[in-house]
Amino acid sequence: MNLFLPLLLALSILLTAASSHANEAEPDEPAPAPVEPHSASDASLKSDSAEPGMAEPITLLNNTIAPGTFRTLHWSPGLSMTSLNTPVPVLVAHGAAPGPTMCMTAALHGDELNGIEIVRRVLHQIEPDDLKGTIIGMPIVNLDGFRRASRYMSDRRDLNRYFPGNPIGSYASRVAHSLFHKVILHCDYLVDIHTGSFLRTNLPQLRGDLKNPMILEFSRHFGGMGVLHHRGGSGTLRRAAADSGIPAITMETGGPHSLDQESVSHGVKGMKNVLHNLGMYKTVRLWLIPQPVFYQSTWVRSNQGGIMLSKVVLDEKVKKGQLLGRVIDPITNTSSDIISPLDGIVLGKALDQVVSPGFATFHIGIIATEEQLAKPIPAEVKAPELESDEGEPITSPPLAPGESGELVEPFQDMES
Repeated sequence: MNLFLPLLLALSILLTAASSHANEAEPDEPAPAPVEPHSASDASLKSDSAEPGMAEPITLLNNTIAPGTFRTLHWSPGLSMTSLNTPVPVLVAHGAAPGPTMCMTAALHGDELNGIEIVRRVLHQIEPDDLKGTIIGMPIVNLDGFRRASRYMSDRRDLNRYFPGNPIGSYASRVAHSLFHKVILHCDYLVDIHTGSFLRTNLPQLRGDLKNPMILEFSRHFGGMGVLHHRGGSGTLRRAAADSGIPAITMETGGPHSLDQESVSHGVKGMKNVLHNLGMYKTVRLWLIPQPVFYQSTWVRSNQGGIMLSKVVLDEKVKKGQLLGRVIDPITNTSSDIISPLDGIVLGKALDQVVSPGFATFHIGIIATEEQLAKPIPAEVKAPELESDEGEPITSPPLAPGESGELVEPFQDMES
């Protein structure tokens, strides 16, 4: 017995230590590394010899690309075992005439397919001899997640939360740092293409910080695709690029895991419009319908769990108090209505599925009036008062000023 008690005590200590280690939180992520402001006249990309009216060769990813050529390069953050490392393809169309550099990224989330097809169609329909400037397309940034049909990196992190990255941070942060410095900082414009997440789909739309004059002007070149004012979450590629002086837009098109050809066609049309309006590449048919602008929006959440049945579709105009959908308990047959808290347009929605209480179901945007469009966006956007199904005020309006004066945007948890 005297020997048994010390053994029990030692075993208890070992189990406690193991349990403590298993529950230990991951170490804090280092702060992002500082980034030099982007300069469109980066002399390191230019050669000293070029004929008047002719573009100069450019250097990207240790390759020199001649004017009027199309090349497939490869980017690798160099973080995997050499024997297992697969570089990410980078498509480059370098025009015969000088002009800006447009960057298109897709599949930062490996389960988002529509952007891959948009980049393919745009790049392979370009004739470099007729192009002014350069288009850099990365169809599958997160090749790691793409192979597994996963939104995330192999370290279970969301790559689009770690930009501009840090060379001594986590795996995702190091990948973000490599991409940002080796490719993104060489671009004068950025279009980062995404889809909805977690069984949600989005109306083809743009998202950008419309209080930034360069981004506002850039957004106007996409034709009839609507634009939602949203600065972008901290760590997103769009936010990091904009903070570095690069006009950056997120293009949202459809949902994950499948190819939506209608959404792809909208995205390709928008990209052709922007290339035409920037004077880079002429297109025959311009998208001339008015562009809707949304200064604010909100996600409407379910009040109970069950099977959701939608009553509205994307791009549908809805009124305050209108039935958007219904959540039904399949056992008790009880139901809970999902009601629109305001007048607006359905920008995004969850697919009909099993939902839990609080699940974000419908994304409603409010179109800016002509009077609002004629004025600069105010520092604080006044949101309409929202009410719950029971008539009680909702505590989180679509856009409310935070303690720092920043806008608190409740749909940020669905941000791509």
